[in-house]
Amino acid sequence: MLHLRGFPYPNNLSSTPKCHLLLLKPHSFTAAAATTTADSDKKSFTISYLTNNCGLSPQDALKVSKRFTFETPEKPNSVITFFKTQGFSDDQIQSIIRRNPQLILSNPIKTILPKLQFLASKGASPTDIVATVTGSPYFLTSSSLKRIIQTFELVRTFCPSDQKAITSIIAYPSFVCDMRVKPNLQFLLVSGVNRSGIYHLLRSRPSVICSTDLRKAVEEIKELGFHPLKYNFCVALLAKRGISKSLWDTKVDALKSWGCSEDVILDAFKRQPYFMLRSSDKLNAVMQFWVKELEWDPSVLMAAPELFGLSLEKRLVPRASVVRYLLSKGLIKKSARLYTPFKISDVLFMKKYVDCYEEEEASKLLRLYQGKDASI
Repeated sequence: MLHLRGFPYPNNLSSTPKCHLLLLKPHSFTAAAATTTADSDKKSFTISYLTNNCGLSPQDALKVSKRFTFETPEKPNSVITFFKTQGFSDDQIQSIIRRNPQLILSNPIKTILPKLQFLASKGASPTDIVATVTGSPYFLTSSSLKRIIQTFELVRTFCPSDQKAITSIIAYPSFVCDMRVKPNLQFLLVSGVNRSGIYHLLRSRPSVICSTDLRKAVEEIKELGFHPLKYNFCVALLAKRGISKSLWDTKVDALKSWGCSEDVILDAFKRQPYFMLRSSDKLNAVMQFWVKELEWDPSVLMAAPELFGLSLEKRLVPRASVVRYLLSKGLIKKSARLYTPFKISDVLFMKKYVDCYEEEEASKLLRLYQGKDASI
């Protein structure tokens, strides 16, 4: 057996006791300890900076520090300063960093500024840009400028102007980094949806274009009898995919509580799909007025679901006062369609239900219409 400075050195190193290895390379453990200490210091600095300068909670800052750390304030300070020079408030900057912490290590001049400049070049105002970034800061790091430009150019083919296209994008910035956008738009075209219909989707709720089950929704809408070339097809698609299933069910339950069957609700949806985009509160308020106060049949209202979109104060209540009076005097046949007076224009309503009567009667009707006479 060989000896090294008094220590036996066996031929088979693998059998060497661990204590001998410690004696052979003590400096490697010293380096590891130093590295651990350095890492711990960087992590502590990162947590401290994020909590004190960016408004993160200690818990959130700890989570972030597991993904990345930094040991000096120069780079994060430059990011915060950059956002301030672009018109972002302290609260907005903190919100942005809380939602997308990795921005704190970005190069704002190379990574962020070109994207903001592009948005501005297409018509986005400084206020629009601030609101867009604050609302969805992820696209600043998840999408390249090239990707943003490509998405804009794709959207622009469906929009009448640059301004309209950029408005759709800033309404839903996550749009630019969603891989489903291009194939889903192509699918809608192949399915027969025209460009004006797709523009309506982009203008109203671009997130629908990113639906994972868009194909299934399109087939469902077709099976209900909606034609892809018709405007209502895209409205129905908005109603089916623009709101969650639970919210849809809540609205159905609200209507059923007023005595409407599912078949009646479905027929109303086919007739005017937009009515299911009204809030549950609005559906209930209109039903309450129609059924409880006017004591009219809810099926009449469901036969004209567009009435749910009218203002109670400005349209339904004033006209209902006139209609009720005319019914009480036998001046409107009870067999008449009660929803008709509410659907026509103001000018035509006055002509057909107020001005056409004798002066005294017309004066009474006008006072009812203006809310100055509550006798009926």
